[in-house]
Amino acid sequence: MTTHRAPASNSVTLEISGMNCAGCASKVERALNQAGIVQQATVNLALETAEIHTQEQTPVQALIAIVEKAGFGAKQREEDIRKARLERERAEAEDQRVERRTLYLLIVSAVLSLPLVAPMIGMIAGRDWHLPGLVQLLLATPVQVFVGARFYKGAFNALRHGSANMDVLVALGTSSAFGYSLYKVLQPGVLSGSHLYFEASAVILTLILFGKYLEHRAKRSTTAAVRALAAMRPDMAHRVDGDTVVDVDISELRLGDTILVKPGERIATDGVVTAGDSAVDESMLTGESFPVSKHEGETVTGGTINGSGALYIKTTALGEETRLAQIIRLVEGAQASKAPVQKLVDKVASIFVPTIVLIAASTFAAWIYLNGDINAAVGAAVAVLVIACPCALGLATPTALVAGTGAAARAGILIRDIEALERAYKVDTVVLDKTGTLTIGRPTLANIQAFDRNNERLLFIAATLQQQSEHPLAGALLRAAEEQNIRLGKAQAVKAVPGQGLTAELAGQQIAIGNKALMDQLGLSSLMAEGLIKTYESAGQTAVSVAVGGKIVGVLGFADAPRDTAAEALAELKQRGIKTVMLTGDAELAAQAVASQIGVDDVRARVQPEGKNAVVDQLKAQGHTVAMVGDGINDAPALAAADLGIAMGSGTDVAMEAAGITLMRSDPTMIADALDVSKATLRKIRQNLFWAFIYNVIGIPLAALGMLSPIIAGAAMAMSSVSVVTNAALLRGWKPTRK
Repeated sequence: MTTHRAPASNSVTLEISGMNCAGCASKVERALNQAGIVQQATVNLALETAEIHTQEQTPVQALIAIVEKAGFGAKQREEDIRKARLERERAEAEDQRVERRTLYLLIVSAVLSLPLVAPMIGMIAGRDWHLPGLVQLLLATPVQVFVGARFYKGAFNALRHGSANMDVLVALGTSSAFGYSLYKVLQPGVLSGSHLYFEASAVILTLILFGKYLEHRAKRSTTAAVRALAAMRPDMAHRVDGDTVVDVDISELRLGDTILVKPGERIATDGVVTAGDSAVDESMLTGESFPVSKHEGETVTGGTINGSGALYIKTTALGEETRLAQIIRLVEGAQASKAPVQKLVDKVASIFVPTIVLIAASTFAAWIYLNGDINAAVGAAVAVLVIACPCALGLATPTALVAGTGAAARAGILIRDIEALERAYKVDTVVLDKTGTLTIGRPTLANIQAFDRNNERLLFIAATLQQQSEHPLAGALLRAAEEQNIRLGKAQAVKAVPGQGLTAELAGQQIAIGNKALMDQLGLSSLMAEGLIKTYESAGQTAVSVAVGGKIVGVLGFADAPRDTAAEALAELKQRGIKTVMLTGDAELAAQAVASQIGVDDVRARVQPEGKNAVVDQLKAQGHTVAMVGDGINDAPALAAADLGIAMGSGTDVAMEAAGITLMRSDPTMIADALDVSKATLRKIRQNLFWAFIYNVIGIPLAALGMLSPIIAGAAMAMSSVSVVTNAALLRGWKPTRK
């Protein structure tokens, strides 16, 4: 199964270091996109990655040089599975180390800052006292030097490369407060701490560091889905060599090898069961909590957990070709891509920092001009600089996307096209292919009626013609012939008539098998056949006629049972106010019979494969936002034409490539779940953008007017980032309404 396009030779993923805000991400993205060797680049702040497509094969080092020239670090993401896993483990350990170091620094910073805040607490209690200026200087200096170092370094790098980011605002704000206070302390006669801003610079840095610490923890939680998927790949496998079983590294396996999977172990790679019976836990792929029985001839997926029985498995895919590897690529690709709403955020971020610096300078000048109070001017300017830090703005969209797509993946819903999230919000019509989507997709031969009463001969003729066909009805005929031990012949000049049937030559006679349209085209008719067709179709069966030597000699009736959850799935969509339309190539009577069982709103019968996208286009022209659900190759054009394409996981590779969302289980109730998680993710994005903007929209004017102290501004800035990331992390708890 292919769920995502494999990385092409002109596609590169870089891991970016040193980004602190939306401005940083915009600068890296702009630097890459303006380079002549890059076709398109997308930078994700939450994941700290850059997805780059080049116009031609380009040395990765050249791309890394572009990022480094912009003032940031870069390295290529490891593609080899084992190395990638080790790299992830190393990065995870490094993240934890940085987190611990940040926590220790935060504790020290808080301990040093607390005495500086104590006089403010005393003022609230009615006591007016201040620490001596030198004491304040001794307490604030370590905070300014050690905590502020990370911001000074970031600001220097940004300015050195001709840009401004969050670090610039923090460095300017705290340095202004600290520098002004140091100047006052060094003035003769200044013995008290009145009108000093040491507490502002120290507390602001402490609060921002606290916000960064919480933000880092929350970001790690939102990316847990991919880490969990990657951790499911075993390192070792039990390879069967003749009569012996040898433990080998997974990288040593080759296609066609047989491996032994013991009870309770994870299956090392994709394959087919050659011996043994067991139940396999596939919940990590499908979201289905019940184990799935596996017997000889059935496929298994690497990373799933074997139950109580031993399985012998012949490997069919390795490395990056395994289903799990492809799912990881799909989820990572979705998380790294950019929602259309992010374009507005990027435009704002690119001019945000310079604008804030200008506002802060204007605020300082206005206060000096209006009342000459330098203390008030410094306080207002510092507050503007601090509250405006655009961390939350840069994290609003990517953190929600990462959390939402991760939650969806755990439920067996793979979101490939991020733009689908915005379109899903408006879906009011769902078009569903009947066979394989609403029905099981495995028709059975329910009725056979030969006009000469030789049903066995009729089955022999029909099955012989269908030996090379991949049509579901062909499978039903071949299974029926096998059950009756009928030895098939060999047809000549077999010709498929799309959407109608087959013609061929058998034992010197012209044979045709197909629907009424094919018989009409051949000029064949039969009152007996028409009666049987009407009877079968009224029962919801697909009727097919067989003609021999220019005469219809019998009729076959095929039944394809609706899926157990089809009626419930359609009811759930109706509860959400969504209209349902069923497409089928069946005759009107047969289609209506199935529709009445499951509760479809609208039925479009006798729709040829090439006509499905025409139906979608027609509905879109009527003003509907259309989601198309299908699983076959002939559904791919309609999936691509729809506003939102949803492919069933049991379907073909082509269908999944054309769809924005793939359901890993063939369960129609997941359609509503897919729409729900898409809408939930988009709601989180909008909520996050609201929180990111509201702090600045309200805070900047208040700070400029002197109504917001630098300390309160620092707290508000830190909380804006924390609220955005925490709000996004709530999506991790999303679960389907029906589990």
